[in-house]
Amino acid sequence: MTTERREKLERVLNNRQIDLTIVFENVQDPHNISAVLRTCESVGIQDIYILNHTIPLHPKFSKELGTRSSSSAWKWLSIHYFDNVADCVKDLKEKDFKLMATHLSSEAIDLYDVNFTEKIALVFGNERKGVSHQMLTFCDSNFIIPQVGIIQSLNISVACAVSLYEAFRQKKLAGHYHRKPSTNKRLQQLKIDWGLEEDK
Repeated sequence: MTTERREKLERVLNNRQIDLTIVFENVQDPHNISAVLRTCESVGIQDIYILNHTIPLHPKFSKELGTRSSSSAWKWLSIHYFDNVADCVKDLKEKDFKLMATHLSSEAIDLYDVNFTEKIALVFGNERKGVSHQMLTFCDSNFIIPQVGIIQSLNISVACAVSLYEAFRQKKLAGHYHRKPSTNKRLQQLKIDWGLEEDK
């Protein structure tokens, strides 16, 4: 590995935001997932949760290969697969994530009022049906992206990108992207996985 390559990977790793993650629940179009993977990688998210409990995982989106448009991002992300809502939620709660779903309700808060300096998992649902009732019962709160047009909906990849870049803005202002090299066990393991450090 060249010195330039090592320095780039170390810089990327130091900017990984392990306290922010995305959950896809029954997202049907693999192109939507692929687009979001690229956005996640660009803002430093490492862990992605794919939950499919009512529809099968699309054959064009295998856990080994991903899809062509996401192949470069796929290599650097950690994808967690679940086919059971409770198991997925249990894993997230054990890691102290607060679950927030994109869901229009009277209690939903504005995206720009979400405190992204907290440890948050953003849940995005099926393109037509949205987040399932079962998942909503586990979520701590709901949020909406403010809109003033006639069509009050966004493509999931666009909605996710808008949400993630608001998170990026807040976290950057809070200094989350200016930390010294971390001794966090999760990041230390990634250093080994990326070939930056030998396993001891």
